[in-house]
Amino acid sequence: MANQLNYELMERSLLGTMLNENYLILDTDLTPDMFQTQMHRSIFRAMQHLAYQDKPVDYITILTIVEPKEVGGAPYLANLQTFADSEKFDAYYEMVLNAWREREKQKLVFQAQSGNWSIEDIQNALDQLQTNTTRIDTSITNDLVAMFPLPEKPMEEIAAVRTKIKQLDRLLVGFRNGELTIVAGRPSMGKTDVMNYFAYTAGIAGFLPIVFSLEMDRTMLINRLVATTGKINRLKMRDPYKYFSEKQKENWVNTLTEVDQAKIHIDDRAGLTVRQIRAQARSIIRSTPERKPIIFIDYLQIIFSNDTRGGNQTYMIGQISWELKRMAKEFNCPVVCLAQLNRGVETRQNKRPLMSDLRDSGNIEQDADVIILLYRDSYYAELKEKASEEYEYESEEADTQAYVDKRGNEPLELIVAKNRNGPTGSAVVNYRKTTGQISERVVGT
Repeated sequence: MANQLNYELMERSLLGTMLNENYLILDTDLTPDMFQTQMHRSIFRAMQHLAYQDKPVDYITILTIVEPKEVGGAPYLANLQTFADSEKFDAYYEMVLNAWREREKQKLVFQAQSGNWSIEDIQNALDQLQTNTTRIDTSITNDLVAMFPLPEKPMEEIAAVRTKIKQLDRLLVGFRNGELTIVAGRPSMGKTDVMNYFAYTAGIAGFLPIVFSLEMDRTMLINRLVATTGKINRLKMRDPYKYFSEKQKENWVNTLTEVDQAKIHIDDRAGLTVRQIRAQARSIIRSTPERKPIIFIDYLQIIFSNDTRGGNQTYMIGQISWELKRMAKEFNCPVVCLAQLNRGVETRQNKRPLMSDLRDSGNIEQDADVIILLYRDSYYAELKEKASEEYEYESEEADTQAYVDKRGNEPLELIVAKNRNGPTGSAVVNYRKTTGQISERVVGT
């Protein structure tokens, strides 16, 4: 009885969420018979009817096409929205769907026993039950027909979010729809600055960058974006009134306007699950239909997982990477996720990272379409300097400035260690740590 009540509450939450966000009505594979109570079936059937006619769906419009007693009356309908929870929508949807499948399975078992079905008939019925909630065209005929004109006309450019780094775009073409890209490096290697560069570049190109910053708060991240765009030393951002030059003060409004033109969205809540990320991303995407999304996450190892499996971190990270890949395919957009490398890379003589250096790698190497590893020589020179200061001795002379040119740029290597749909290799960019700027590096400099 308690279990039945829980499912009834979940159904209320699904219906309430769909009343708040009407697009979900036709986005899911729900059908009226999947709801346990006749009242909820009637409500959803009415919601579908209105949605197919492209009409607004709320408790008032529902009452215009059904008798109030069929749907619990106006107060019951109006109260459904108090159960709405977009972040838990996917989880409740899966649980309601699985409960329906279990009910249907029990019906099949009874019918099979009564009708003395063969094992083959039972298996076919169970297979149909598992697949009949997925509406896809599996025939390849239409795909082949669409390929007929290919030899007779120039190939269209592959749809991708360009990075504006020539060396990198030669390797990747850009961030492609449905692909998961992992950008990994040691702490302070420059991962967040690289992510900001990709997000800003995508935004200026007309895409919709959605950033989930699970570690850094939005104020700090925005400050970094502003500093990079305005070519401002990040230390000055602590007190612009005190430290800005007159020219920087004059350009301040223009700098903020430039950042705003990228139309970046930032969610800085800590401890998000992939389901919560997916729910928030879906909401943002629906609110900005004129722009194609690209999702950024900082960073993989601190995404929360409800499936702990005895505290096995490697399993959890593998499950998260699989869910991220599934999200990229569901939204048909690129997903770019930062990740940490383990300490093992620092014990080797050659400190350029390898895919095996991914911390708690799990299935990351398998799920990711692209893996980019970050490396800069000056990072290890900085570590030597810090060690010398901490222990007050000169271990080995470390000249950080040897890697920095007169303009404050240093080489940052983006190592494409995996590329499912293209070649691997490296792209070297200029990185200005004081401002976070990333720029094209001329070969030979």
